[in-house]
Amino acid sequence: MNVRVRTAVLFDFGGVLTTSVVTAFEELGTEIADDPELLLRLLSKDEESSALLVAHEEGRIKESEFENGLAARLRAHGAPVEGPGLVRRIQTGLRPDPDMITLVATLRAEGRRVGLLSNSLGDRCYDGFDLPGMFDAVTVSGEIGVRKPSRRAYAVACERLGVRPEDTVMVDDLPQNIVAAERLGIAGVVHRDAPTTAAGLAKLLAPPSADGRSGPRRS
Repeated sequence: MNVRVRTAVLFDFGGVLTTSVVTAFEELGTEIADDPELLLRLLSKDEESSALLVAHEEGRIKESEFENGLAARLRAHGAPVEGPGLVRRIQTGLRPDPDMITLVATLRAEGRRVGLLSNSLGDRCYDGFDLPGMFDAVTVSGEIGVRKPSRRAYAVACERLGVRPEDTVMVDDLPQNIVAAERLGIAGVVHRDAPTTAAGLAKLLAPPSADGRSGPRRS
């Protein structure tokens, strides 16, 4: 039987509050090279491309440097593409998920602490989202200099949210990010769609009390 004791939730951004990041990469790979796996393959298996992504997500290089470096790697693999606007082309494939945005608002209205923990991509990846209005705390990798799956990223997010890791649930579309969160004591829900994520959270979160605040921790 699940013991519901958690009182706070951290949400990832891309692929959780938006449509699938993987699909967005696949769409651009198809567009530029007729190869849906190209971008994903480079960012996960090509050492130079992976290093560029990590450096950008940690705020060590700007969007333009990341774009130009990734474009050079794409050209080296047969895709005739230029850097400027490359990140924006990826982001065009990401659309808000209204059901997940509603879920965030519902949890917060119930009195739970709700935060964002996101690996940043580009200077304008959060355009169209009122993050300070949606969340009690916002933690973005490029601003703190460390990215998921680093334990420090989760620790900073919990500190900003004012909660302990053991009181918190992380919602992320990447299983490896959930595994990393669990090492710090954070429970995890691998996001696939809003209904299954809501059901997963219901098993982990303490029920709200009558006054709209999260219920007491149970032993």
